[in-house]
Amino acid sequence: MAACISAATPSSLILSSELLTSKGDKPVSLSWSSSFQHLKLSIPATSTITLNKGLVVEAAWTRRSRSEAAKRPNRKSWKQRTDMYMRPFLLNIFFSKRFIHAKVMHRATSKVISVATTNSRDLRNTLPSLTDNNACRVIGKLIAERSKEADVFAMSYEPNKNERIEGRLAIILDTIQENDIIFV
Repeated sequence: MAACISAATPSSLILSSELLTSKGDKPVSLSWSSSFQHLKLSIPATSTITLNKGLVVEAAWTRRSRSEAAKRPNRKSWKQRTDMYMRPFLLNIFFSKRFIHAKVMHRATSKVISVATTNSRDLRNTLPSLTDNNACRVIGKLIAERSKEADVFAMSYEPNKNERIEGRLAIILDTIQENDIIFV
């Protein structure tokens, strides 16, 4: 049996089986915290407490130092590691000279939830132009309807570097929002 030191009698050793009932006190548990000594300190109200600088633990920096970042440059940040679970559905929009293509993907599994393109057979024959503002409204409405059918009511859109949300892109995003899809 292992022996531990009791706070009440620091010089004598008490076996762990005796800790369960310690001299009329309430029973003591055998959890990991019970292995620490319980000290009862009383400080007079009139005394002033001065802290020794060696005893104060200061908070550590939360970001990596430059030398640490230089040693491991390919390590992902917290946001990069958790963002795919916080915002799982991502909207991708592609504009070419001839058509518009949009899809909603699940980021963790890369599963395509909904797709709409003006190059599809039904839209190609009915729309007068495959790249104008009216085509953008149709694509936005189709993406919203197909996402709702797949029980996706919130998605995110991440613009590319130096990409502005204006023109045809803004029309698609506004149409999706008008059809009760939330952007997070």
